[in-house]
Amino acid sequence: MGDAYTPGLTVTRHALVHKTRRLPLPGQVLRAVGDVVKSGDVVARTDLPGKVHLKNLATALGAMPDEVAAQLRVQPGGALEKGTVIAESKGFFGYFKNRITSPIEGTLESVSEITGQAVLREPPVPVEVKAYVDGKVVEIIANEGVIVETEAALVQGIFGLSGEVNAPLVVVSKGPDRPLEAGDLTSAHAGKVVLGGARTSLAAMRRAMELGVAAIVCGGFAYQDVKELLGYDVGVAVTGTEGLATTLVVTEGFGDIAMATATYELLASLAGKTASVCGATQIRAGVIRPEVVVPGRADVAAGDQAGGGLEIGAPVRCIRAPYFGRIGTVSSLPVELATMPSETKVRVLEVDLGGGEIISVPRANVEVIER
Repeated sequence: MGDAYTPGLTVTRHALVHKTRRLPLPGQVLRAVGDVVKSGDVVARTDLPGKVHLKNLATALGAMPDEVAAQLRVQPGGALEKGTVIAESKGFFGYFKNRITSPIEGTLESVSEITGQAVLREPPVPVEVKAYVDGKVVEIIANEGVIVETEAALVQGIFGLSGEVNAPLVVVSKGPDRPLEAGDLTSAHAGKVVLGGARTSLAAMRRAMELGVAAIVCGGFAYQDVKELLGYDVGVAVTGTEGLATTLVVTEGFGDIAMATATYELLASLAGKTASVCGATQIRAGVIRPEVVVPGRADVAAGDQAGGGLEIGAPVRCIRAPYFGRIGTVSSLPVELATMPSETKVRVLEVDLGGGEIISVPRANVEVIER
């Protein structure tokens, strides 16, 4: 029987990385093909439409909708300050006038002659997209963004939280099997990407956020601590927009798990260099891996880590619910097809999670890891 292979996390000292930097809606691209960019350089910008506020002027003025236009003090398209009089009734012999003021700063977008409803819009919200990595622009996406290419060391994780940061990498845990505790972090780590070893405690994550640590890269994190940190479950692991003060990248899985030696040694060798880190994770169609990217040509070869063949005793990581992030070893590779709850028939394998817990999962739901 031929070997079965699963997609593994990329851990390599040298990769040609392409990053698509795209605006959420059409705007202005600020760079050209061939431009050399730094991670903090703005490559595209646009304006998001401001928030809309509705105000029924006819009701507020006590007038018919078709009478509102004659009582406007600001015409559609006009600028508004908070407190600006939008419309004013004629009153009774010049007295008892109703003045309708703007609750926002922005513009009076329109007034309906049918309903008397006014549409007020707040100022547009500027949005800028940065390069994220040091590199070169190799492609322009018209009115949307660019693709940046860089030679870099690349480490992908299994799970992460929060978005993109760029900061120098520092080693805190002195070994891949050393957990990261709150007492290991000091004010000297503010604005840095901290390399942990094994599990990062919830207290350490909170301490990092208090200190302003840019990111933590570690081997493990407790699943229950994710809910404790965020206040809600992450569901099917679609993350990246949490807005935490510190980005988190977990390289191995949930629980007390040491970072793979090859991963730790690679990152430790890059200490002092600026790393681009993103915790965005999507474990479903269109997989997105959390990552650490350290641009720059490698001065040493090797250090790659990739998935291998499935065999008895091979260490594997579950990459689908309900066992997402759990690590174990292959204990059996049944030849027969198994029927899933969806009534589909697939090849499965049995994974020993330790402590006598053995589970049966589809082979496509695991990836081989190196230890």
